[in-house]
Order: sequence, then C-alpha cells, then structure tokens
Amino acid sequence: MLEGGPGYLDRLTLERFTLDGHPLRLLAPQQGIMNPTELEASISAMNSLKGPYKDGSPANGVWDYAYQGETTRGTNTKLRRAMELELEIIYFEQIATNLYVPIYPVKVIGDRPHQLRFEFALSPLANLKSAIEDTPIERAYRDAIVRQRLHQPKFRARVLYAYSSQCTICHLRHAELLDAAHIIADKDDWGEAMVPNGMSMCKIHHAAYDGNFLGVTPDFEIRINSELLVEQDGPMLLHGLQEMHGAQIVLPARRSDYPDPERLDRRFREFQNA
Repeated sequence: MLEGGPGYLDRLTLERFTLDGHPLRLLAPQQGIMNPTELEASISAMNSLKGPYKDGSPANGVWDYAYQGETTRGTNTKLRRAMELELEIIYFEQIATNLYVPIYPVKVIGDRPHQLRFEFALSPLANLKSAIEDTPIERAYRDAIVRQRLHQPKFRARVLYAYSSQCTICHLRHAELLDAAHIIADKDDWGEAMVPNGMSMCKIHHAAYDGNFLGVTPDFEIRINSELLVEQDGPMLLHGLQEMHGAQIVLPARRSDYPDPERLDRRFREFQNA
C-alpha cells in the first residue's frame, strides 16, 4: 500500500481501501477507533492534530491512547478485544489535514479504565520491561526499533510532504526515489527528527550530501566539492552534480519548514573541512 510512495496516505485512500476485492475501510469516518461491523476487534486507531485527546507518540515506542468518550464501552469495546486476542492493529498518526502516516504493527498492551486510557506499543516491544527496568541490551534494541518503525517513517513522510515530494537539489518528483536527508545526524543532540533538520533529496544527492561531495550553505546555496568540479566522468557527474554548484535549493512552501540555518551552518562547516 505504501511501497514506493511518500510515506503518508490521504483519508480518501484509507476509506476506500479494498482487500481481495472487498471494501475494508481502514479509517473511521468520525471516531478515532475503526471497528468493522463484520470483525470481532478493532483494526486501527488514529490520533488527530485538532482532536480533544492527547495521544502523541513518545520516544520509547509505548504511548497512552485515550478512550473514545467518557465510557469503557461503545467503540472502546472492540479495541479492548484486540488486546485480549493479542491482535496487531494499525496506528495512523496525522501529519496534516486528512494525511496520515501508518505505524504498524502496534499492539494494545494495557487498559486503565479508571483513567479512560489504553496503552499501545510497537509490536516488537510489547513484551519488553518498562524503560525504568530494562537492561542496556533491551534499551539498545528498543531504541533501534523505535528509530526504524516510528521516527524514520514519520520523519520521511513529514519532510517529503513539506517539499511537495521533490528533490531539493534537482527537482526530481518521483517519491519512490526520494529520501529525507538529515542535516544533523539523528544520533547527535541536534539531530532531532523534525522538518527543519531535514531536506528532501533523491538517493544520488542524499548520498553525495552524506559523503560531503555536496554541501548546502546557511543561505540555501548548493556547493559541490572542489575536486569533483574539475573531474571529467560523464554526463551524470556533469549534469547531476557539477551543474548544481551555485544554484539555490528548492524550499518548502511554509517558512516554518525551511532548513534551520544554524544546523545548515554547522553541517556546511563539516563539508568545508572534509
């Protein structure tokens, strides 16, 4: 469903999804929990940017999810049943109006009726101890899973959406060939998975950026490694890199999504010193 795409899906696609030729709506029209009539348990849950519930996903891959309404019954019943049957569901995280990043597989691992909250976890983490009790090995495993299954897909989807699914260097618009390139690596304190720390790049330019063959100034200008500028190695080098030297990158539509100049400056100094 997502292979080759930008990493997010629109509401219409989710509402018109089919399985083996049969309609299977993946997103509830009004509520946050999707309970198909013909199934015993829920198949998905979603958050909302403007909804009344605070369901934001945490750093450790385990988060609270508010009941639908002020009752333990209603639409909450089938979500509880998914927990009892240990079924995996899809969690849809909204990134913009009617646009969602699917996070899968997720399990319902807890129910706190006195607080009207469920607990969700990325499925591979469902049997781990709490973050307070876990061992260094468990902590490293959890961090790797969270980065791979949660942060990276959300980061890519948000960056590609901000850049209208085109490469900021060469304007290529095929989402299946695009990555979300970190300005500052995610292991760094400044390497947050946020749009101003990313740029949408095709795989060639992403590799060139990570390898310091290509840099971007704090003024959003492209620079090519001086040694590459004098090389002669065919049309890919000429048109794909050398001709980009001195050009401006494509910027997102919203100024709040622009690459952070401070991060660009720090990263550009690494490029100059490489």
